[in-house]
Amino acid sequence: MTDRDGCIALNLVPGIGFSRFQMLSEWFGAPGQVFNHAVEEYEKLKNFGPLLSARLAEFDPEIAIAAELELAERGEVDIITLFDSDYPQILRELADPPLCLYVRGKLPRFPEKAVAVVGTRRMSAYGARMSDQIAGTAAAMGYTVVSGLAMGVDTVAHRAAIRANGITVAVLGAGLAHVHPKENIPLAREIIEHNGAVISEFPISMPPSRQNFPRRNRIVAALCQGTIVTEAGLDSGAMITARLAIENNREIFALPGNVDNPAAAGCNALIREGACLIERFEDVAVALGSCVSIPVAKRDPDMPTDEDMDELSKSIWKLLDNGEIGFDEMQAALDVDTGALLAALMKLELKMFIELTPEQRYRRMV
Repeated sequence: MTDRDGCIALNLVPGIGFSRFQMLSEWFGAPGQVFNHAVEEYEKLKNFGPLLSARLAEFDPEIAIAAELELAERGEVDIITLFDSDYPQILRELADPPLCLYVRGKLPRFPEKAVAVVGTRRMSAYGARMSDQIAGTAAAMGYTVVSGLAMGVDTVAHRAAIRANGITVAVLGAGLAHVHPKENIPLAREIIEHNGAVISEFPISMPPSRQNFPRRNRIVAALCQGTIVTEAGLDSGAMITARLAIENNREIFALPGNVDNPAAAGCNALIREGACLIERFEDVAVALGSCVSIPVAKRDPDMPTDEDMDELSKSIWKLLDNGEIGFDEMQAALDVDTGALLAALMKLELKMFIELTPEQRYRRMV
């Protein structure tokens, strides 16, 4: 058995992480030589109890690898191991790098121009709007947007990157056969169709579990130059991602929120602790040393025509007849879905028909 095959096989054994992988590889000489030993041989290793030792002794690597490779072929999944040249070098620097990466789509080079955009699943209208603007601008400026495909901020970030014709990567907390939440299966397909990738360190058939999501967060943070937290509570997964980013010497950026909003308490705490306060993605670009102009459509000096706007955009334009208006007021007046309204506003902003004021209110530019 090759060391690459040994790596895939050990990743399939519950309870084997990087530290135990190292111990086994050193004890038996190489990953490809770990299997087909007696229980007593495994029990000689530190922290290898009877249950784990029995599991290793009974494990049939040939059958397990064949089944996993068949699943990968059927699902158009690439398996990248620690022994492959295309394994992201940046992940090798982790204290516990993933043994394998399962990839559907096209994996960008990391961490070149990559940022994580993360936050709460229960975002406010402000959080949704700002996450959309930040992720969309990042993608338009050529940054890969990385997030976790969860509901809330993650979903908004992935969608914004796709709308901006950018690249986005989703890191799952389950195997690729179990996209979670199921509502985001179409979004996962869109990510792949737009030259991005959906990736996981977990075997293809592994279902979602609570303990896996914090583990995937370390990959989200490690792949990127910086992590942007747009809205997050003190005990949210996004805060775990931020802490992991700090441990790996990555830049942390946080969007300030209202002090009476519990979903913003995490961001405000990060800022107090030294995270860079941002108001827009350009602040991130400056901090990362790559501030460039955002490629937007050239504005025609004339008023927008029917060809420029769909029905929702026309309704927004008419609403702005009366002057500036905030997002929540606009949504109440138009009675539309948050995502649809955010998408329409972004299109109008990119065409430079409207702009967002420092007071977070929209107004016409022409």
